[in-house]
Amino acid sequence: MSKQSDYLNDATILRELIMDHYQYPHNHKLVKDDRYLSRHMASESCIDDITVQTYIKDGIIKDIQFDGVACTISTASTSMMSDLLIGKTLAEAKVIVEEYFKMLDGKEYDEDILEEAIAFKNVYKQANRIKCASIGWNAIQEMIEEVEPKE
Repeated sequence: MSKQSDYLNDATILRELIMDHYQYPHNHKLVKDDRYLSRHMASESCIDDITVQTYIKDGIIKDIQFDGVACTISTASTSMMSDLLIGKTLAEAKVIVEEYFKMLDGKEYDEDILEEAIAFKNVYKQANRIKCASIGWNAIQEMIEEVEPKE
């Protein structure tokens, strides 16, 4: 059994994690710095319209910032994603993103490496929310793929 299983199987705790990251999102501001890559992401099916920025140097994600208009799920998942990936190497980040997408697809995944992002483990049951939970993650995945050959 996972070390996180005990408290992260509690639906109330999962909701509280999501609401906390929605009401008080981490890394929630854009920066004016040419070293940052930037991706604008918008959903055709809801209000989600965010920009995600990342600063990657020497194969390490040094910073992630985001801002825009987004629903609870988008804001919270992007906030958690930024906390989880800052300080990680590109290789580590790719594995984490891959595991997160497996979780959203309802496939077997390594919940230990997802930390708080495990709060979205039931999103796969609501197809209309998968886009919300993945918008920020898609942005970082694109930026990792863009910079990886250069690093």
